[in-house]
This record gives sequence, structure tokens and C-alpha cells, in this order.
Amino acid sequence: MSTVLPGRVPVVGFTAAALIATAVAAGPAGAEEAAVAAVAANTDKVLVIGLDGVVLDRVKAANAPHLNGLMAQGLTAKSNLYANPMAATSSGPGWSTIATGVWPDKHGVRDNSFTGKNYTAHPDFLTRIENANPALNTYAAADWEPITSTDQNGPIFSPKVDKRLSLKGDRDGYRNEDPKIAAAAAAELRDRNPDAAFVYLGEVDVVGHSNGAASQQYLDSIARVDTLVGQLLTAIQNRPSYAQENWRILVTTDHGHTAAGGHGGSSIAERGTFVLAKGPGIPAGSVRDDVRLVDVAAVALQQVGVSTAGLDGVPLNAPDSDPFDTLRPSLQARVDETGIPVGTKGFTRTPPAGWSVDNSKMGTGGVTEWAGWTFATDEFWSQSQRDQWRELNVRSRDVFAVADSDEWDDKAHTGTFDSTLITPKWAVVGGTTKTLKYQTHYRHETGQTAQVLVSYNGGAATVVKSHTADAVAKSEALTLQVPAGATDVQIRFRYTGNNNWFWTVDNVTLS
Repeated sequence: MSTVLPGRVPVVGFTAAALIATAVAAGPAGAEEAAVAAVAANTDKVLVIGLDGVVLDRVKAANAPHLNGLMAQGLTAKSNLYANPMAATSSGPGWSTIATGVWPDKHGVRDNSFTGKNYTAHPDFLTRIENANPALNTYAAADWEPITSTDQNGPIFSPKVDKRLSLKGDRDGYRNEDPKIAAAAAAELRDRNPDAAFVYLGEVDVVGHSNGAASQQYLDSIARVDTLVGQLLTAIQNRPSYAQENWRILVTTDHGHTAAGGHGGSSIAERGTFVLAKGPGIPAGSVRDDVRLVDVAAVALQQVGVSTAGLDGVPLNAPDSDPFDTLRPSLQARVDETGIPVGTKGFTRTPPAGWSVDNSKMGTGGVTEWAGWTFATDEFWSQSQRDQWRELNVRSRDVFAVADSDEWDDKAHTGTFDSTLITPKWAVVGGTTKTLKYQTHYRHETGQTAQVLVSYNGGAATVVKSHTADAVAKSEALTLQVPAGATDVQIRFRYTGNNNWFWTVDNVTLS
């Protein structure tokens, strides 16, 4: 565990390891001084601000100059959560997902009872930092007890964190306690030397429950919390060493709210989340559709030089060349679907360049949106029919491929669903080994099939994987033994069904 050091000026031009190495010969006293210098030498820092139950569109409508300023100065990324049976859209799963960088099927928190939590295998990002580099200084402050308190439900951020402040939300809906959290955290950020910090403010969620997200009271609560966010940002800017430091600021929320107030269910309003990010390398005013809530922990870890291995989240600068995402500008609004809002553009049946869809065995008629493999977004597809596990497609990002015989069957048709998604031909070398990777979410029922087939040099396609009982969305990796003489390979994803369930595929790569 590291020591909190007040107001130290960074040592520029030396790594922490180099500073420690120079003092080894000086014995314990020299080593102690080196450790102090190592902490001071770190200039890459991160602050994550957690705002409970905040709806991004309402932030844009509120008197919130600091939050809207972060959007203007950096990145804005909206995304959606899971729903039951993976987890409820409530604070326990939400903050656990943000802190650990993995989805609820891994961290185990499915509601506010915290039953099944598995923080030992999937610790919070501040604890990961402490485990990897105890010389770094970590800090967490919250007035919702499970985040930092040692009560029976928590803590989400473990006692390994160097300094934790825990207050209990008051009867006035955190309106008295949030300013105390912000003041204490501002003093820590300004006068001490935190390398990674998490600060939680809870008022907006309570007002959402009492008055609804559509209310003026909700906007007023956002304005009050925005003032506290401004205090934290000002505290960082007033650090004596700020000019020599590289700060990354992230703001996020754990779930959304309905217009009338409340969350926990599967509506888009309840599942809605966002990530705002500001810092070097993040373009001002940028907007992305491929950032998920699990990425917050990955960004924080990368910022201070700690590995993100084992996380579902990825840093903001992780390469993403998914061809499905290039289809976003051509997405269309609904045709036959009635449950999807009229203005939501989220599907196309036209594949990206180099890809194709074989519908030669496909029945005719059916719901237009799902007549064969389709390329869609979560916001569009999951609203076609709620509470049938479409909300569990958490490992896909932005635009993904979906074959859905259940929704296709909702309109008169002849024949059955039989469609094949085909990749471009990729160059290979005979006698080598390749790894086919993709994200998949498959809900199985007797009578449907989901097969991955491979063909070399235009030859016959052979089955290398049959999905039969995938309980959750997952990352798949298949080893391919390239036969001698092969110069190209082509992958096929064939789905058949008749009013069964569905299959999604995303981010298909051949390493």
C-alpha cells in the first residue's frame, strides 16, 4: 500500500524504476527516499467521476456547463446495459461493471443484494492498480455505502485502495452528503498526490426516483451535481504540478431512468448509459458508438500503465477495424417492426464491402428487417422484442450481424429461415495455424442450427463449430489448421430456424 504524499512536485525525466535503482546501494533510507520520488515521478493520472442514474439527454438539456463542456472538449459515447436475467439495471451491477471492467456474468453482481459477487477474481480497477504497482496512490470517495464501505454488501472498491471516504446518503436524497464528498475529494485532488481516483455523487438518482427523469426537479439536480463536478475539475487544474501532468478525466453513470422515474427493467431508458472522456489524444467534440461501460476501467488502468488483461473492456485507443461498423451511416428506420420508435435508424441488409449474404435457401416473406442475416445496432434490435435475452448481447459493439428467426416469423411467410453470412477470401499460407475470433450471442432451441464453416481455395465448406447451448454472449476463438497448398480461406456463418431464437456475430477476425 502506498503512502499519501501531500503536494509533491513531480520529478520529470526519470521513470519510477530508475529512481529506485539509483538508491539501492544507499540501504533502507535510500530505498525509502526512492519510493517517495517514484510516486512523485508519475505524471499520468486519471479521475473517474460516477454520477448515479443520470440520463445523458437530460444533461444536455440542463444548466450543466461543466458536463456539457467536457462533451465539447472531449468524447461523448452512449451505450446500453444488459437486462435480466444477466442483471437488473440497478446500481449494484452498474457500479460493479464500471469498477471491475467486466460484465455481470463475470463479476457476479446481479442486483443490489450483491449475492454472488466475485470481486476476488475480478477486482476493481483501483485494487488492480495497487496489486500491480503499490507505489501508485489510489483514492475513492462515495456516499452510497456499498461502493467504499465495508458493510455486508460491499465494498466494490476494496480496502487495498490507499484512501477511501465513505458517507451515508442522507434523507434529503444525498443533497447534503454529495457536497461533502465533493469538497473532500477536491481537497485530495488539489493538495495530495493521487494517481488514480474515483468519486461518486448520488443525488440525481434519488431525484429521478422521486420526480422522474422528465421533471424540472431532475434537471435542477443535474445542475447542482454539475457544480460539484466543476469543483473537482478546478481542484485538478489548481494543482501546483498540473502543468507537468497528464490527466485523463472520465464521467459515467450506472444506469438510466424512465421519464416517470425508476429503473431496473429492460427499457432503453433504463438501460441507457454513457462515458464522457477528456484528455490528451481525445479529439474535442468527438462522438463514438463503440464504447461500452466496461471500458472505463480499461481506460483508467492504461492511463497509469497497468495491464488490462482479463477485462471485457478495452482502452479508447484500442484498434477497431470491424467492417460492420462502417455500415452505420447507411442504417435505416423500421419497415415492419412496430415496437421500435419511428426515428430509430438501426438496420440494413446490405453487407459491408467484400462480405456477402447467401439467401438462396431462405423462405420468402416474413418481417422485412430480419429476412436473412441483417446488420443492426443494439438500440434497434433489442427493442424489436424485449425480455427475450436480446439485451444480453453485451460483447458486441456498435453494428453487428444478426439472424433472428423468431422476429422474422412475426409476419406471414413461406419456407423457413436459412441464411449464410460469408466473409471475404482472406490470404493464408498452407501448413500454418490460424485463429478465427468473433463475438457471439446465441440463444438455442431444438430445431435451429448455428454453424461456422470453412473453405480453402474455393473448395467445399466444412463445419468447424456448431453452437448449441451458449448461455451468454461470449468471445469465441477457433483454431484452424490450414491445409498444405491453401492460399485463401473463406468463413461462413449459417443459421437455420423456424420461429426459434437468434444468433449474433461481431468483430470477425483471422489472426
